[in-house]
Amino acid sequence: MKLILTADVANLGGPGDLVDVKDGYGRNFLLPRGLAIVATRGAMKQVETIRRTQEGKRIRDLDHAREVAGEIQGLGKVTVAAKSAGEGGKLFGSISPADIVAAVKSAGGPNLDKRLVEISGHIKSTGSHSVHVRLHPDVRVELPLAVQGI
Repeated sequence: MKLILTADVANLGGPGDLVDVKDGYGRNFLLPRGLAIVATRGAMKQVETIRRTQEGKRIRDLDHAREVAGEIQGLGKVTVAAKSAGEGGKLFGSISPADIVAAVKSAGGPNLDKRLVEISGHIKSTGSHSVHVRLHPDVRVELPLAVQGI
């Protein structure tokens, strides 16, 4: 089965790569998780778009990681709006890495990959929290969050 990867897959390839995998692996693992799309003529035209979007999120080297870390630290406390909160500031659900990445982007920060955000435990209440962003094996930034209920 020929597939085009949309994300990094260990021991297989990166976004935009055309790979040939066994039918079961592609049908039962890669396609349902959104890690790949079927290689058709129309999809082949989208390969360059996939590569460009992933390139914008990728950290190139240690110097670039330090530069992005400086941008994140310059933001200060980032506010994340929770969809709904109950009594006592408890959230119905939790804050995900995708919510944090969207809040950083809306605060004027860099476009990050949600897999770089490390949350210790679940964020299920309003108030101040702290998460870490792992930009490079040598660069890790602490990001203060203010979770507010709507």
